Amino acid sequence: MRLFFILMLAPMAAVALDLTDRQRADIETRIQPFSAVCIQGETCGGGSDAVAASVGRSGEDVYNAACMACHSAGIAGAPKVGDQVAWAGRISKGMDALYDSGVNGVAGTGMIARGGCADCSDDEIRLAVDFMVDGSR
Repeated sequence: MRLFFILMLAPMAAVALDLTDRQRADIETRIQPFSAVCIQGETCGGGSDAVAASVGRSGEDVYNAACMACHSAGIAGAPKVGDQVAWAGRISKGMDALYDSGVNGVAGTGMIARGGCADCSDDEIRLAVDFMVDGSR
């Protein structure tokens, strides 16, 4: 029986060995604990690393990671990127209103704060909004 399991797991282990360094890093990031307890004055694991990891993401990167799930398919009434008619009324309210919707969500709709991207900064959300608006004019 033990030999059976070894033979079954061997192909899976071979696949795991074929991962690139980037793929391994992405997996390690995804399986990190959701939170950690840090005591003031001590070095906390991940705090500055998490901030550093979030710096520099483009609007397209944030869109692909967080916004695309709803805004590419129109889930829960989300305007699809590229649908000029669906975006026109929103765009007419001004970019500040759109940024506010992206950062804080829209009560009574499926639009949750930050589109669910807990590690996105306000600036990254604004870049994602810019990306969607630019693709929908």
